Amino acid sequence: MPPLETIEIETAPAPRASIIWLHGLGADGHDFEPIVPELGLPKTLAVRFVFPHAPMRAVTINNGMVMRAWYDVVAAGGDRREVEPGVRESARQIEALIERERARGVADASIVLAGFSQGGAMALHVGLRHGERLAGIMALSCFLPLADTVAAEASAANRETPLFMAHGTEDPLIPLARGRSAYDLLTGLGYRAVWHEYRMPHSVCAEEVADISAWLVRVLDGR
Repeated sequence: MPPLETIEIETAPAPRASIIWLHGLGADGHDFEPIVPELGLPKTLAVRFVFPHAPMRAVTINNGMVMRAWYDVVAAGGDRREVEPGVRESARQIEALIERERARGVADASIVLAGFSQGGAMALHVGLRHGERLAGIMALSCFLPLADTVAAEASAANRETPLFMAHGTEDPLIPLARGRSAYDLLTGLGYRAVWHEYRMPHSVCAEEVADISAWLVRVLDGR
């Protein structure tokens, strides 16, 4: 399985923290590049942003069109559903990115796994199962994939890891209720998740960016 291609931005030399940020269906690693300066992170917090490109694959709900996707999506009972083999395969590739950061001198406890939409679903999937404690997991406008396997597969190492979960109240693609049910399930399992709602569609807004920035500073810089 080839390694994922990535775009990288370092906010200062010799980064001591990393944020691996996964894009949504049909986008690519460039999608969230512009958010780096918008976050306005402290200059003293040297961070490497890693924006990977998802593999190219046929997506059933999009008439089989080939696009960047972390997994295939099918319609089942009126809902969009993830196809498990793709989730598992992409998880292994994302784990390889975490291992690469470790090899470059960034400890797992200084790595945030983040994502939007399908990328957020993958951030939850991988982060909850990762064998070492991460700094945080950020899941934007998404849901919990393979939810019925989480309790059995979750790693004890990330039981106390901070989770930032956010959703738009007017999201037409992934309904707010689906994101909220993921939050409810995880908090029911004892996870330290925080939930934010914003008046927006399937997107990111300025208020959310400010909240993300404050959360990142807390989990990476201990403030």
